Amino acid sequence: MTLQEAQTRVDDWIRTTGVRYFSELTNMAMLTEEVGELARIMARTYGDQSFKESDKGRDLGDEMADVLWVLICLANQTGVDLTAALEKNMDKKNDRDADRHRNNPKL
Repeated sequence: MTLQEAQTRVDDWIRTTGVRYFSELTNMAMLTEEVGELARIMARTYGDQSFKESDKGRDLGDEMADVLWVLICLANQTGVDLTAALEKNMDKKNDRDADRHRNNPKL
């Protein structure tokens, strides 16, 4: 699935099953919540924290997909073409960071 297809599929689902988009501010709060849930799994899987019983069985990919879903909702609501935005962002990184990381003695 391309980013454009994902944006279309999320929009179709929202307009049929989901009834309507939540407000942009609500979705921003939901994005923050979903990123927190992803961070919780990351901290317990790759960091020093141990799993609580309620955290066991959580799926990392599903948590990432939740973040992506809400991000796509926000893109749709604000008229952002994620494909174009990502391509522009990649160009920016290629121009700005062409030698930056290669010349970083910490890496």
